[in-house]
Amino acid sequence: MSLDTPASKPHQRLAQALSGDLEAVNDMIAARMASEHAPRIPEVTAHLVGAGGKRVRPMLTLAAARLCGYDGPYHVHLAATVEFIHTATLLHDDVVDESDKRRGRPTANLLWDNSSSVLVGDYLFARSFQLMTETHNIDVLRILSNAAATIAEGEVLQLTAARNIATTEETYFKVIRGKTAALFSAATEVGGVIAGAPEQVTRALYDYGDALGIAFQIVDDLLDWEGGAGIGKSVGDDFREGKLTLPVIRAIAAGDTNDRVFWTRTLEKRVQEDGDLPLAQEILARHGSLDSTRKTALDWAARAKSALDPLPDQPLRDMLRDLADYVVERLV
Repeated sequence: MSLDTPASKPHQRLAQALSGDLEAVNDMIAARMASEHAPRIPEVTAHLVGAGGKRVRPMLTLAAARLCGYDGPYHVHLAATVEFIHTATLLHDDVVDESDKRRGRPTANLLWDNSSSVLVGDYLFARSFQLMTETHNIDVLRILSNAAATIAEGEVLQLTAARNIATTEETYFKVIRGKTAALFSAATEVGGVIAGAPEQVTRALYDYGDALGIAFQIVDDLLDWEGGAGIGKSVGDDFREGKLTLPVIRAIAAGDTNDRVFWTRTLEKRVQEDGDLPLAQEILARHGSLDSTRKTALDWAARAKSALDPLPDQPLRDMLRDLADYVVERLV
């Protein structure tokens, strides 16, 4: 979509409102992903960065800074930092998950190799820290470095929880708050911090990003079972990989002995047969875990919207509210 074309979706309207800033972010990403000595770095990075992502996380940083009246240059550095951290985690995730597709395209580890994906991801993490230090703001460095550690912690927790049907909802929320929501909340919070916003406002931005990220991940996990446009993967991928997501955790908790035998075989032992995916979907529907998960996602989106109440009444605030609605509208 051209930025001169009327936007119909919240993230598109946000992109139009921030078009100048986004262009600066894209220029900075292109400049900082370059490498004089290792041409594979920009090759791998360009493949993923150019794969059609919506740039939601960097837009959150830009919108938060503008909403708080920031008129300096460093929100661009922070938005690029957030995108680099996100891209690095995607490169690492695809290796861990042994994925061969991302956003409908072959993954970097498939086109090149696992070693390239891991090492280029490491390079992007290093670049992100270089960018954030250029802001000369210790609070920004603290927030983003904490987020990077939390993301890694969440991924490791997910790895240890996979294929374990005793995984609880508490563990699930720790995982998604780490691997997804941590970067959303850091992205919004640093936008307020770099603008010098009062603590009440930066806390509200953090709470918005946290709730938005949780809603976003719950919706992704639900769409893995139900299908939906733009999820970039096939229905049942999480089931095939043995991932314990919220619909499954709730179905296991509500199930009987026969259900438990089924989940033990298919998820813990990874012995899957033709017809297992439809049977798993039937079990989830029977226990109402898909409907209850949908309600939970809607509740978190509502929390995100209400978190914005302390922020200035501006069009950007309305766009962020609309973005929370859009995250869960993917379920319709």
